[in-house]
Amino acid sequence: MTPVGDPPHGTATDPRITRTRKDVLGAALGLLTSQGWDAVTHANLASGTGYSKATIYKHWPTRTAVLRDALLQLDDIPHHRPTGDLRADLIGEMTAFRAGMRDYGLDRAMAVLAEQARSWDELAEVRDELVSGGDRVVRELLATRLSGTELSVGTKMLSGTLFYSALMYGQVPDDEVIATTVDILLRAIANDGAA
Repeated sequence: MTPVGDPPHGTATDPRITRTRKDVLGAALGLLTSQGWDAVTHANLASGTGYSKATIYKHWPTRTAVLRDALLQLDDIPHHRPTGDLRADLIGEMTAFRAGMRDYGLDRAMAVLAEQARSWDELAEVRDELVSGGDRVVRELLATRLSGTELSVGTKMLSGTLFYSALMYGQVPDDEVIATTVDILLRAIANDGAA
């Protein structure tokens, strides 16, 4: 998915455009995670960044376009680099996921996106892309032991623990909760293999 404000393929990007995009999209994501969906307007972005509304409209002609590009930035959140130790790698990826929640407001942004994607097809595509990219490392790690529905459920169990804790209890899980969640899943996989 190519963001609206990106130059045509093969075209050099002016550093000023790169800076404008970074500033505006960062501000949009900040507004989204701190004040909610309705706060992300061209007027609020102009006020918060110092760029004119005309500049923002030039890059993002619609509110949906700026929200889409802001949310797609979440796809760049760092992942754990697998080492070959399944337990350590799952814990590492869940810890990286937690850092995305703490540092980028990933949980709040995804909660807003999930709600809005119910009525906006373009945002449903963004949600699907972010979920697929966000779950990629966990899916690849678990695919060494699971497949089909079990792979899907195992992936959702791990990410679900983090999201549920953040959204329902207002706090991201600590290291012990992450390790315990991974251990419970790995025990279930081992027990299923022994049956």
